[in-house]
Amino acid sequence: MTHDNDRPHDGKGRFVRTLATAERDAEAADLRAQGWTYRRIAAHFGIDVRNAYDAVQRALNSVIKEPGKAVLHFELERLDAELARLDAMEEKVRKVLDAKHITVNNGKVIIHPETNQPMEDDAPVLQAVDRLLKIEESRRRNGERRAKLTGIEAAVKIDATVHEVTQQDLELQEMLREAKAAVRSEEAQIRDGGDA
Repeated sequence: MTHDNDRPHDGKGRFVRTLATAERDAEAADLRAQGWTYRRIAAHFGIDVRNAYDAVQRALNSVIKEPGKAVLHFELERLDAELARLDAMEEKVRKVLDAKHITVNNGKVIIHPETNQPMEDDAPVLQAVDRLLKIEESRRRNGERRAKLTGIEAAVKIDATVHEVTQQDLELQEMLREAKAAVRSEEAQIRDGGDA
């Protein structure tokens, strides 16, 4: 037997969770974990078996969803922090990239033989470029993890299966069309002959 106060609704027939129903749901789940049947849980609360089952399912869902939301929030914050660190790192790398680097060997500045000016050292620039590429790769992986966590990745996947059609496939399709046409013709003759 179901009581109106056992399953509060919002006036549109949708269940509304109250503190009382949340506590009952938790107790129902605890009883179920102890091995109680849904029928026994229903009798304990004075509700029908379906409501007992629903109570246990709501408790299980809240146990899974609430920590799950907290974990999702934590992971997204961690990814945001990683992006902030990557931004700071990129700023420092760009300063290295923009700076002028002089080639020094054994404590002496190397002079370019043609310009008679200090020779520029390309190694720090190339290292900075490599570091920028690694930063971009880290950002890409960050975006992929974020897409997986939020479900965006699943929403944008497109099935792009390509089927190659050979001449044999086309001939087979033509044979099938001809066979189907022959069967339709025979069926029509049988129907016409049967009506006569």
